[in-house]
Amino acid sequence: MHHPSFPLFNKLNIILASASPRRYQLLKESGINFNVVIPNVNENYPSFLKAESIALYVCKLKADSINIDDYPDNTVIITADTIVWLNGEKISKPKDRQDASNILNKLSGNMHEVITGVLIKAKKRDITFAVKTKVYFKLMDKEEIDYYLDNYSPYDKAGAYGVQEWIGHTCISRIEGSFVNIMGLPVKQVFEALKKFAQDKSL
Repeated sequence: MHHPSFPLFNKLNIILASASPRRYQLLKESGINFNVVIPNVNENYPSFLKAESIALYVCKLKADSINIDDYPDNTVIITADTIVWLNGEKISKPKDRQDASNILNKLSGNMHEVITGVLIKAKKRDITFAVKTKVYFKLMDKEEIDYYLDNYSPYDKAGAYGVQEWIGHTCISRIEGSFVNIMGLPVKQVFEALKKFAQDKSL
């Protein structure tokens, strides 16, 4: 379904620098017209970084991989990076089924944080922020984890799960904070930041 764009944003040339279908969908549903450019980056980061510092560092790598000078002056580039943070360590995307099963066993019965860093960049200034959501999983048994991995493919997702899928409906006992942030984009905060750019007379 096509939604009309939010009028204030029509003056901006908005670019989503992301290959994520979920970020694309969330931004589309927010009344924002944009084009997609896929950043070409190696997402390595210094090992001393923790939590939101990792996400913000990777956002900057993504933003720096796109030359904003190649675009019109009213261009605004959005980059985002989502990480799963459990007991002081980053949980990555699973390498294979066994890895995904190990990750879900770690998340089972625990609270983890999903942190999305966002960098929104125009030619003259940028806005960066990170949004955290706490996610509480019930204790999951082997049957539940196997069922999820047999029927869904969470291999492109940090933490080996998609909150909008079966596992989110049946195994998450509660969340504190933004739901869409867990999917990879804190839409409310992105919307508010874009309004600031749209109201900037220099753009």
